Amino acid sequence: MNTGPLDAKLSSAVGDRSANSLKKAFGMLTVGDLLTHYPRRYARRGELTALSELRVDESVTIVAEVIEVVERSMKQRKGSILEVRITDGKGILVLTFFNQAWRKNDLKPGVRGIFAGKVGEYRGTRQLAHPDYELFEAGDERDSGPEAKKWAMMPIPIYPATSTVASWQIAKALGVVLDTLPVLDDPVPAEVRAALRSPDDETPELLDLTTAYQYIHRPENDGQWRRARDTLRFHEAFVLQAALLQRRAALREQPATPRTPGAELASFDAELPFTLTDDQVLVGDEIARDLAADAPMNRLVQGEVGSGKTLVAVRAMLAVAESGGQSALLAPTEVLAAQHLRSIVHTLGPDRAARLRPVLLTGQLPMAERRKALLAIASGASRIVIGTHALLGDQVQFADLGLVVVDEQHRFGVEQRESLRRKGARPPHVLVLTATPIPRTVAMTVFGDLDISTIAMLPSGRTPIVSHVVPLADKPGWWNRVWERLGEELEQGRQGFVVVPAIDPATREDDPDALADDPTDGSADDVDAVARPPATVAELTPLLQSHPALAGRRVEPLHGRMATDEKDATMQAFARGEIDVLVATTVIEVGVDVPNASTMVVVDADRFGVSQLHQVRGRVGRGGVPGLCLFVTAAVPESLARERVEAVAATLDGFELAQIDLELRREGDVLGATQSGGRSSLKLLRVATDGDLILAAREAAAGVLEGDAALSGHPALKAALDRRLDDSSREFLAKN
Repeated sequence: MNTGPLDAKLSSAVGDRSANSLKKAFGMLTVGDLLTHYPRRYARRGELTALSELRVDESVTIVAEVIEVVERSMKQRKGSILEVRITDGKGILVLTFFNQAWRKNDLKPGVRGIFAGKVGEYRGTRQLAHPDYELFEAGDERDSGPEAKKWAMMPIPIYPATSTVASWQIAKALGVVLDTLPVLDDPVPAEVRAALRSPDDETPELLDLTTAYQYIHRPENDGQWRRARDTLRFHEAFVLQAALLQRRAALREQPATPRTPGAELASFDAELPFTLTDDQVLVGDEIARDLAADAPMNRLVQGEVGSGKTLVAVRAMLAVAESGGQSALLAPTEVLAAQHLRSIVHTLGPDRAARLRPVLLTGQLPMAERRKALLAIASGASRIVIGTHALLGDQVQFADLGLVVVDEQHRFGVEQRESLRRKGARPPHVLVLTATPIPRTVAMTVFGDLDISTIAMLPSGRTPIVSHVVPLADKPGWWNRVWERLGEELEQGRQGFVVVPAIDPATREDDPDALADDPTDGSADDVDAVARPPATVAELTPLLQSHPALAGRRVEPLHGRMATDEKDATMQAFARGEIDVLVATTVIEVGVDVPNASTMVVVDADRFGVSQLHQVRGRVGRGGVPGLCLFVTAAVPESLARERVEAVAATLDGFELAQIDLELRREGDVLGATQSGGRSSLKLLRVATDGDLILAAREAAAGVLEGDAALSGHPALKAALDRRLDDSSREFLAKN
């Protein structure tokens, strides 16, 4: 347990009252929590300005003397106004404070100080409302001359604040802590700091930790806080990478059962009606090497929509089955789990499927089928198990779990993945699949404990998808043309998807099918006030069923609130061609494979993220017919929402889109939107722009851990890992 200065209770440093306020507002418990509550920006006091030269809306700093203080009650509501008249000998200015009568104890006639704020005007009188100020003591040398100007030019840290704890109160608490802060042990070893010296300067690029905290909270100039920010940003990256690399090393120290492929996999490959792509072969070889080792595989396979990731996973399952082991595939939805079962049975062929007995386990299975599935899993009769969260239940026992496959990792937390891993008598191999291409910096930051393989090539025979933006803000008349175009595709014997953000109006803002990473930033400014089309399954389905362009067509809904049997029956009917158009939520985002589906219409496309739009587009163009995708949006031109949709329409390259997504999205969303002040959040590190720094930190952390995996010789780094990356932080990283 940590006992250093940063782990001291906040109350011991700032008192119970302030500590309780900071805990309630920000969850702060320790001195370290307060010190890492960094300024969100720095204000400028500005040049010293004479009162006679003040301009409205200008940020100014003046040296003046208090000449009159008046307190009066407000007429329209409860409370008081404190008006303080000051002068520099040439002009007069009024300072206004609302409900802060206590300030008259300091601001007395005859007192001099420096006052800074933004000039406003009320009834012809210029004023500063709630200005920042510092009063001089008798004989203070800053009363005039260079010290006054120096103070006026010092940056003012502005902190994330709440209605109960203001920025200046945070600054005051930090001042108390910094006044008594001892020299801190630095988690970045001296040899790492020395290696980061600027090539043309004797000064190390990194400050020591104590100085960095002083400079970021009490800078005398812009250079100090910038240098402190760079130092602390590296600290954050270094600690993150050390944690991920340490976890990776720990996993590799666990014993696993080697799984070596043989005749079963060879015959399967020989029977495939197509040739594996070069990427599939390469990734398959990497997985085979991992499976044959006596340490557990921990590999992420990222690949484009339709690139063949599931086939790679099936080949791994065969290798495990051949050695007597079982594989468990964890899918995020029941629709996807059922789709995986059908796809895997079809891919294996009837004879092989009969031997391996793939089985499905979901939460809504009838009791009799559930008991049958549980028995097949526990006895080892079923070598391939596919399921949803139901696989994590206590009743699920495996005879010999050798491989865990997690589909769409971003839908699961590390605790869920670990609970499935623990069902193996020995640690099973783990294969994580994602159809969301990951930029290099995110991969290093979030999946740094995994080996990463990439399948970029698409199988031959996949036809390109033509994408168009339908801009209703500019062309409201195009709404009907969308359905006419869909009808033209149906006339050729094809099928289509229509994807909307929500199930019905009541759940438009809280939809079980919606992803957590809502790209809209909660802002209505991105969307024009044009009449928006119905954007829910419940509203749009009957509208399309009665639309003249789709007369006689079978239009049916699909969403996550439907019963499992109903969803499965609908998907199978669509796959058989008995349904022409599915109106669905993102429940069809991944895994749904209907070769005859040629058209994807995404309504309110601006309500989806870049990767999500790319995912749903990948549901068409999977057969021999050309794919068409229409992104319908009411977002106004040049808005972030419109830019996001246009970026997806402009390219089919998921890896290019992943980088665009990273650049377009708010930084807080890069690793998850729930990082509101918790200790697990990234505070200064910017994944979108700090790629080189993250790489340097990773290399430095790897060098330290290579010679000292347990960090016994680096106690400060070990303490930093314990402090900043507790269990909840690790879950946060793996979940995203």
